[in-house]
Amino acid sequence: MQVCLNGSRTAADGSEVPLTPGELALSAADAVAAGATEAHVHPRAPCGRESLSARVVGPVVEALRARIGVPVGVTTGAWAEPDPAARLERVRSWTVLPDFASVNWHEPGAEELAGLLMARGVGVEAGIWSGTEGAARFAASPLAPAVLRVLAEVTDTDPATAETSAHALLAELGTAHARPVLLHGEDGGAWPVLRLAGRLGLATRIGLEDTLFLPDGERALSNSALVAAGLAEHGAQRDQ
Repeated sequence: MQVCLNGSRTAADGSEVPLTPGELALSAADAVAAGATEAHVHPRAPCGRESLSARVVGPVVEALRARIGVPVGVTTGAWAEPDPAARLERVRSWTVLPDFASVNWHEPGAEELAGLLMARGVGVEAGIWSGTEGAARFAASPLAPAVLRVLAEVTDTDPATAETSAHALLAELGTAHARPVLLHGEDGGAWPVLRLAGRLGLATRIGLEDTLFLPDGERALSNSALVAAGLAEHGAQRDQ
């Protein structure tokens, strides 16, 4: 179970969303104590903006590693650095390397970025989003067999249809070059997709990036609460 600590959430989403390196490290430690086996984070500059700068990514990765003994991963989303060439330069400048980084295969420059990360010894999560050309591009990619895993992201947030969208995405992925698949949803689709992952025996993730609410609709007060609930839901489905 991966914990996704903050994502695109901001202070406007509630004080429980960790943003600073210290807050992220504390939240990650609690989530690991609750059963998370790795952590995914979106580093932020002091102004609150997501950033791929070495001066931002390094302190966040170091803070998490000081508190947890599980793999730490970061985003490389184009929203943090829209220009593909500048994104490559940002990643090339990292002096503190995460264990893995997610690369969204539908974004411009994804293959070049994935190749750079691999060359630097960073594992690559191939982010394949539903409703994009990511699956088709991944199927044709010479780098696909070398990725750490596929991060299959269901962008359908309707709880009534998210599971159907997840099945469609998995069908698009096919064998996914025999790479492990981590399946997850977001917002209204987070819990239906997590349950499906349990039934299919796939890895999954949960955290304040994906949802602000527990399965019963109550507001989640922490990432650790979401992880505990996620493990219970995932395990219950797997044991059926």
